[in-house]
Amino acid sequence: MGALHQGHLSLVRQAAAENDKVFVSIYVNPTQFGVNEDLDSYPKTWDKDIEMLQQLNSDLKETTGREGAIDAIFAPTTKTMYPTLPPDSSLPGTGSFVNITPLANLLEGKSRPVFFRGVATVCMKLFDIVQPTRVYFGQKDAQQTVIIKRMVQDFHLDTQVCIVPTEREKDDGLAMSSRNVYLGERRRRVGIVLYQALQAAEAAYRMGMRKREEVLAFAWEVANRMSEAQDGLGAEERARFEVDYISLADPDTLEEVQSVDEAKGAVLSGAIKMLPLESVCEGERLGMGGDKVAVRLIDNIVLAPRPTTGMTLAMVLLRCTRGELGKRDERENEQEHRYATLT
Repeated sequence: MGALHQGHLSLVRQAAAENDKVFVSIYVNPTQFGVNEDLDSYPKTWDKDIEMLQQLNSDLKETTGREGAIDAIFAPTTKTMYPTLPPDSSLPGTGSFVNITPLANLLEGKSRPVFFRGVATVCMKLFDIVQPTRVYFGQKDAQQTVIIKRMVQDFHLDTQVCIVPTEREKDDGLAMSSRNVYLGERRRRVGIVLYQALQAAEAAYRMGMRKREEVLAFAWEVANRMSEAQDGLGAEERARFEVDYISLADPDTLEEVQSVDEAKGAVLSGAIKMLPLESVCEGERLGMGGDKVAVRLIDNIVLAPRPTTGMTLAMVLLRCTRGELGKRDERENEQEHRYATLT
């Protein structure tokens, strides 16, 4: 999608460490933006993106020993990606699409009904054009990783989906996102409430709480306290936000759970919308667009499995290492393969 940041570069670094050839795609895909979403205002920073990749390519020479670790940048036109019909962001829409349901209808999909249809479609096209051995996605977009893994599995694509940990801003822990450039100092200071809320819920899990209402109560307390604090300030000081959802879900299906299964763990995730500032002070440090654009922030924390009766710590660690979000049980895949071979 372009508008590169250190989170994107971490994917390239990981890819360069594990592969002989690395291709980077940059394409602002119109079909993952709804009719009233921010396609027109989405940051497009092509020259800066190229400079960042050139600098990274130079840095990678020292770590990989290879001149030109990034072999190519694939930046297709919309005509290339959608050759027969113009891209359609409406429902039901006209054109050729990939729909991964019910996963695409949950969480982000409830508020953005065409988003994952567009994501899955463009990824299928990219995978078909480039034919990658491995593809790299950030954990920040947890639902996206689950959907892409499901797509690869269901369509028998010969591609391994690799997940790289979320990169966060060093000063406050805000998950890196291309949309963060819209956040001025005031909204940025309040925007970290989502991560803080998820951290509070994670702490509840670590303290031994497993029931949904107990775990999420900690997150909602943090979010509500921040919201009330902003309501108590004047227009020149506050930065209001709306909570879209705070979720506690199964790591494979993303269905909401009433209690965390310690053998599987769970995914804590959430989304908030930072509303435009009501009033701007003279000399205030503003984001791109003058903090007049609503900004959607998403984040997640994976609650790791914990040892239970009949499950050793070694088994849990193995699951954490191998079992990224959305991955089916290795033994089930092995049994299916044996059956296919024998028959």
